[in-house]
Formats: sequence, structure tokens, C-alpha cells
Amino acid sequence: MLIRPFGINEFWIIVMAAQWTIALSAIAFAGGGIGGLLIALARVSDAKWPRLLATGFIRIFQGTPLLMQLFLVFFGMNILGFAINPWIAAAVALTLHASAFLGEIWRGCIEAIPPGQREAATALGLRYFNRMRYIILPQASRIAIAPTVGFLVQLIKGTSLAAIIGFTELTRQGQIINNATFSPFMVFGTVAAVYFILCWPLSLLARRMEVKFSRSTTR
Repeated sequence: MLIRPFGINEFWIIVMAAQWTIALSAIAFAGGGIGGLLIALARVSDAKWPRLLATGFIRIFQGTPLLMQLFLVFFGMNILGFAINPWIAAAVALTLHASAFLGEIWRGCIEAIPPGQREAATALGLRYFNRMRYIILPQASRIAIAPTVGFLVQLIKGTSLAAIIGFTELTRQGQIINNATFSPFMVFGTVAAVYFILCWPLSLLARRMEVKFSRSTTR
């Protein structure tokens, strides 16, 4: 196999591969947001069984590496007879992963609301759904913005593990280009730069939101 030099074409191939990293991150974050909200509400539910099921779900996905979760979804589904491509497997595994972490983040934000708020809503006769919808969640969402954006940064970087199961995103494309050019410093330096460009603005946003919230709470 001929080794070709790393040039502008290879650079743009790597940059264009970022669209799949962004797409996978967006799907996992959107699906994880829906699942995370359900998990968070179950964790603070008045009923016992939803709390136990949600706690078990969180313990499983927080207690196992993301790489193992990707392997289990991709290879497990194929072993069970369900043909699944790397794109769907990565999206499912990352969605479940995000659901567990966002659920725990948002559970903490909900419980950060002073108990008096919940007690006052109960005294007014509001049931669980209305209590959450009108009193608790609007306040918790303000607290949750900074840690949620911070988790999104980790999720974007976590998509790099999808390369292990054959999904061609940013990291996998870098591996392919490196095999053709044998220029690891240039290739993975470019990959790292693209990740930095994707994640750094979000990190700054999370930091600014955290500072803004801390200032508002001290007034």
C-alpha cells in the first residue's frame, strides 16, 4: 500500500467528519434529555418502585464504562439476532448513557430546591404533576443549565469511543487517514483541534452560566 502525504484534502476529510460527531452528540443529548427527565422525576417520585428502578438504571450505567456499553449494545443485539449497524448502536448506547447521567444531574437540581417550596405547593393542594410543572422544575431548570452544558462537553468527547465499533466519526476518520498517510502527529493533532473547537465554546458557556448563577444566588 502506498503511503500518501498528509495534505489539504486529508485535512478537510477530517474536518468534514466532525458532522457525524455533532449528529451523534445531538441525537444522544436529545434522547438522553427525554430519558434523563423521566429518570429524574422517577428518582424524586413519592412512589417506591419508580425510585428503585431509576436508581438501579443509574447505578448500572454510571458503574460501567461507556466502552462496555457500546460493546454490549452492538455485539449483544447481533448475538440476539437483531442486525444493528454501528450508527444505531452508538446512538442507543450513548442515549442510555446520557439518560443515566442527566437523570442524576437533574435529580440533584430538583432536590436543591428548598423543601419549603414543595411543602407550600402541597399545602395549596397541588398534586405531584402540577407541583413539578409549575413550582419545582422551573426553578430547577435554572440550576441545571451549567452542569447540563458541562455534561454535553463530556458527551461530545465520549462519541470518540464509537470508533471502536466501526462508526466513522471524527476519531475513526482520523484513524483511517493515519493508516493511509502514517502521519500520526498531523492527523491526531488535527482531530484534537477539531474537538477543541467543538468543546471549548461550550466549556466557556458552562463556566459563565455557573458564575452568573452563583452571583444571582448571593444577592
